Amino acid sequence: MNLILTVLEIVTPVFLLALIGFTWVKTGHEYRLEFVTKLTMTLSVPALIFTALIKADIDPAALTALSLASVAAYGGVTIAAWITVKSLKLDTRTYLAPLIFGNTGNLGLPLALFAFGEAGLSYAVVVFAAMALWSFTFGIYVTAGRGSLGKAFKEPLVWATALGALFLWQGWTLPRVAMNTLEMLGQIAIPLMLITLGVAVARLHPRGLGRATLISLGKVVLCAGIAALAGMYFNLAPVPFAVLVVQIATPVAVTSYMLAEKYGADSDSVAALVVSSTLLSVLYLPLILAMVI
Repeated sequence: MNLILTVLEIVTPVFLLALIGFTWVKTGHEYRLEFVTKLTMTLSVPALIFTALIKADIDPAALTALSLASVAAYGGVTIAAWITVKSLKLDTRTYLAPLIFGNTGNLGLPLALFAFGEAGLSYAVVVFAAMALWSFTFGIYVTAGRGSLGKAFKEPLVWATALGALFLWQGWTLPRVAMNTLEMLGQIAIPLMLITLGVAVARLHPRGLGRATLISLGKVVLCAGIAALAGMYFNLAPVPFAVLVVQIATPVAVTSYMLAEKYGADSDSVAALVVSSTLLSVLYLPLILAMVI
């Protein structure tokens, strides 16, 4: 009973904030999605990542192990997702990226923070960084038919991760006034990301929810299983192991829909994956947390 209450305490604020965004839009209020997304991804999330890494008390060996496990997990998920897409004769440009990449930002970072505190957030940032690099290169390539490593290195969150890792490695910090400013900027990231997730889901126009639900269930099993195998292979400690599994098992990211819309893939089918997997996550994420806590 105590475990159930603990899990509910972790996941309920996450989905309540998303519900606020969903309700806000459905009741006719304005929400500048493009502005908020740009604000969070350009300023607030990079500040959150940078300060989380500077303040992190992570053993270098544990950091290395989690980084390698994240790369291995995403490599395994990519191969398994490609085999799945080809076996089911699905459109590669539409389905491959959504099956690989979860909502490690809007949903994964808050979950890690609420479940495991500042240490969990620091570990989650490592997984998020691995996802971001792979998404901005391979993800764009498979969706658009082109991509480049240069796109990844133009993203502020990538630089924030690299600088934060350097500061963590060297034991550096910033003057108190700078840290206070960046911490305040980073604090707006999590509630804004969750509210924005709800807004984005409310505005989607899904098609084929039945098939999308089955595919979403397959994605959860695939991602969680491969992440767990990677975590065990690299002998991760309980908290980074749990963070890795939860992060990679997060539902399809709204970013996948945006990329499909931008590059001419079947965005309605991707929207169905986002909606179905996000709704399913209300059920499966507490189960995963209960198993790994």
